Amino acid sequence: MIKFFKIVTLVIPCFFLCYPASFSSDNKIKIGLLVPLTGDDKEIGQQIIKSTRIALKDINSNKLEIYPKDTGSNPNKALKSAMDLKEVGVKIIIGPVFYKNLNYLQEVQDITFVSLTNKTLNLPNNIISGGVNATSQLNTIKKFVELNKLNKTIFLTPKLDYEDEIKTAIKKSKIKIHKHYIYDTEPTKLTSQIEKITNYKIRKQNLLDEIKRVENSELKDKEKQLEKLKKRYTIGNVNFDSVIISDFDESLKSVITSLLYTDVSPKKKSIITFNQWFDESLLKEKTIQPIYYPSINKKNLDKFKKKFHDEFDQYPNYLSLLSYDLVGLIYYLSLNADLTEIDKLFKKKNSFKGKIGIFDIKDNKINHRLNLYQVKEGKLKEIF
Repeated sequence: MIKFFKIVTLVIPCFFLCYPASFSSDNKIKIGLLVPLTGDDKEIGQQIIKSTRIALKDINSNKLEIYPKDTGSNPNKALKSAMDLKEVGVKIIIGPVFYKNLNYLQEVQDITFVSLTNKTLNLPNNIISGGVNATSQLNTIKKFVELNKLNKTIFLTPKLDYEDEIKTAIKKSKIKIHKHYIYDTEPTKLTSQIEKITNYKIRKQNLLDEIKRVENSELKDKEKQLEKLKKRYTIGNVNFDSVIISDFDESLKSVITSLLYTDVSPKKKSIITFNQWFDESLLKEKTIQPIYYPSINKKNLDKFKKKFHDEFDQYPNYLSLLSYDLVGLIYYLSLNADLTEIDKLFKKKNSFKGKIGIFDIKDNKINHRLNLYQVKEGKLKEIF
């Protein structure tokens, strides 16, 4: 029989059993939870709370208590909620979910925050980055590149606010990059930039020149050769054997489509992207396949999704599995240290096996050992 577990809710309406703040004794492990419970992102927050409920059930310990608090989408509200949690003796908090809500949390001393953000730069000393960050992804991509003996990998990064994250991750992962390009996501500019990267105009002109040469020749098989040439788009090789694209959704598809337009096919050059979280729309886009990307363990994700659905009659977002694992991680660390010193354990080298996979903890960062997947002919396959 499953024991009842405790979730202490402050201020927000209870959909779990509520306890007064004075309930906990000193030996309780109090975990704060800073998530959006109002505003546009409230469904994300509600699903994260439900995932911690499953985690507590699975851990089955009466030492754990979770205190959810609302951040909305407001850094000031996140700070106020964190201060409220400090008042009831919370020493470690899962959250906030979004990077923008981290702005003022350095003001909350004596609390360690394990944020769900995947950004790792310019974080206050009391914030741990717990999301699937760029370094984790490049560590996995590096393994794929080396296994396949790819020697000229170019890197394409959109001109957005995580350029520095990517550059730092390249250095940390020590992946060998032939050239790194920053591209504009505006369609016309993107096409022009991809043309330059692939030397498309030169290769196109090579084709036109060859067609003209054959047309003016007296070759016996001239018509046959012309027929073959007219089926081609370019002549000449590109100066790379693989492409890493740190982009997502429709923008990613636009980049790969632009590569196809310039006669760079995924069938001839390895196209590797960042974590696509098993985006099913990619399975339908057979013209841009095969592509490869790192991600969390899908078998474990599917098991968790089923468990979540059986419990709540809905499917979770991917942050739910991450927050589930973080509850387990904090419980595991608490067995080896007092919660007042748990921040020190995030600075030491440590490992923890969760549903997502193995976490490597060091220097206030959580890196994930990810799997690598292939999308080919409308099917998803685990490579390693």
